Amino acid sequence: MQKPFLGLQNLAGNSPRKSSRTHVTPLKREIAPPSDDLLQRRHIIENVNQNTSVSEFILLGLSAHPKLEKMFFVLILAMYLVILLGNGVLILVTIFDSHLHTPMYFFLGNLSFLDICYTTSSVPLILDSFLTPRKTISFSACAIQMFLSFAMGATECVLLSMMAFDRYVAICNPLRYPVVMSKAAYVPMAISSWGAGITNSVVQTSLAMRLHFCGDNVINHFTCEILAVLKLACADISINVISMVLANVIFLGVPVLFIIVSYIFILTTILRIPSAEGRKKAFSTCSAHLTVVIIFYGTILFMYGKPKSKDPLGADKQDLGDKLISLFYDVLTPMLNPIIYSLRNKDVKVAVRNLLSKKVLHKTRE
Repeated sequence: MQKPFLGLQNLAGNSPRKSSRTHVTPLKREIAPPSDDLLQRRHIIENVNQNTSVSEFILLGLSAHPKLEKMFFVLILAMYLVILLGNGVLILVTIFDSHLHTPMYFFLGNLSFLDICYTTSSVPLILDSFLTPRKTISFSACAIQMFLSFAMGATECVLLSMMAFDRYVAICNPLRYPVVMSKAAYVPMAISSWGAGITNSVVQTSLAMRLHFCGDNVINHFTCEILAVLKLACADISINVISMVLANVIFLGVPVLFIIVSYIFILTTILRIPSAEGRKKAFSTCSAHLTVVIIFYGTILFMYGKPKSKDPLGADKQDLGDKLISLFYDVLTPMLNPIIYSLRNKDVKVAVRNLLSKKVLHKTRE
């Protein structure tokens, strides 16, 4: 590490020694000022550096830990295949099983499709970065990947709150459930979730990509994560920060508050049920959704709520830990969602068995 004040410290530490020699004053040498031509060249070079736009980004990922790349390639690939299989099966059963043509399973099918889209927007890029030595992504591809990730994340926040409302009506107002959660109501609710997420993503991505990027183009992440990208901007990002704060309030704060209020009413209603069997049956209808909500928002709070290390060595380790947590967040929640809904839901289990038995019978007839 360079020590800029080392010379000053040495001068302060060494006392002047008496010399018998006559002190000779050195001749002063005048330094000629830089010529106009040299100043013009410097000015041109500075302007070129400032005006040169970045055409691609380098994704740092786990470049500093090549041994971990192969191990995580196998692990993330296996988890991605489980995501495709599990969520794909849930989508099929919610479409083809008539018993699951209800608002709750309609939302569940949307959630499964959303999880497939969310992971597909980032996981293939991550897997490719584990295998290729030069981990580059073009500016346009970075913008597309950022847009898809933002859209899916914001949509999931809104969709989980819609699912909480569905459970609230089903438990607290069961007699009005067919009227309140009719097809004319729950289909627009799902469409509005997608519309809100996509709209937010258009705003955030366009604000980020309109910035001027020059010089450093290394993103210290696996993907084009917006916070990592904004650090590279050679312009004022105050508008981006304000818009992201507003988006966090709308797409994180409001849905979380809505979910908390919904479950307060749900738990209050469940506790009023006289029989233990009735309480257990009522809670089982919303336990899967509650588990998914806790995992989804709990991981977000853990990622962004923990204190930062001030020690340089600790900061490096924390930086690696943050990237790995973000990596598993991208795949862990989408992988667990179909498992949670399958294990905690008898209707889904029966629908999966019926779907598999139909396929087996179809193959035996052929």
